[in-house]
Amino acid sequence: MGDLDFLFLDMPPGTGDVPLTVFQSLPLDGVIVVASPQDLVHLIVRKAYNMAKSMDIPVLGIIENMSYLRCPDCGQEIKMFGESHIETIAAELGTEVLGKMPIDPRVAELCDRGEIENMDQEYLAAAADHLVKMAEKTEANL
Repeated sequence: MGDLDFLFLDMPPGTGDVPLTVFQSLPLDGVIVVASPQDLVHLIVRKAYNMAKSMDIPVLGIIENMSYLRCPDCGQEIKMFGESHIETIAAELGTEVLGKMPIDPRVAELCDRGEIENMDQEYLAAAADHLVKMAEKTEANL
């Protein structure tokens, strides 16, 4: 496989066997917790954060998925799962919000066509910038 700059693993939510096995089996420089706006998810985010911290794995930040749906007619953001409280949770945990992903039907369309690399949105630009800065800082310290 060769050297990797980044490897992303999409895992089931929570603190079950899969995340625990990954945390114990792979050398991780950090994790990004993915949340959604529902209130119950915030409990899961806190549990995932605490599990990572208890295993000395840095939490690099939080990304909120399904934050909103943009109306195709008027452009208004529709909060299908309620108002977001992710900034409050991130502040409580001492981490930062790296991005908010909307529900975007174009993602499914491009995936179905095998053309996801043609996605032209910047939903996660701040997350990518954050990871690049961390990698540069790590490289400078070597």
